[in-house]
Amino acid sequence: METNIVNESRQYIVVTLGNEQFGIDIQYVDNIVRMQKITRVPKAQNYFKGVINIRGEIIPVMSLRLKFDLEDDQITNASRILILKIEPQAAVGIIVDEVREVVTIDSESVDKIANASSDEKAAYLSGVGKNGENLISLLNLQAVIIEKEAEVK
Repeated sequence: METNIVNESRQYIVVTLGNEQFGIDIQYVDNIVRMQKITRVPKAQNYFKGVINIRGEIIPVMSLRLKFDLEDDQITNASRILILKIEPQAAVGIIVDEVREVVTIDSESVDKIANASSDEKAAYLSGVGKNGENLISLLNLQAVIIEKEAEVK
């Protein structure tokens, strides 16, 4: 068994919510689409905006802003819906203010976040990546998308 720690690089799509930058692992991004009409679904959580139809596939769309307890989305020409596929059969869309760029961050440039943090948003992050002078909060998509069991009951 090898004990060498391999310095892995990953590519992230950098998106903005307000003045914060978040990185989303590119392997989960299936598509990036412009804002479109979102059909509301009754009795859904407040951050669940509804569903959209992409090439015949019905995709649920959620607001990261509302999930993170920020102010509601301000839809602009830069707003996008990222279609994420965490599991092959299930896609979900997330609304972001803007898609900035694709960056490559190696594992040595990522600081893990201490779980002791009381910040609710910290639970949704896998770490903070350094890209030059910029710090990018790296999203833990499983935590963002998959509901905690307690909320479902």
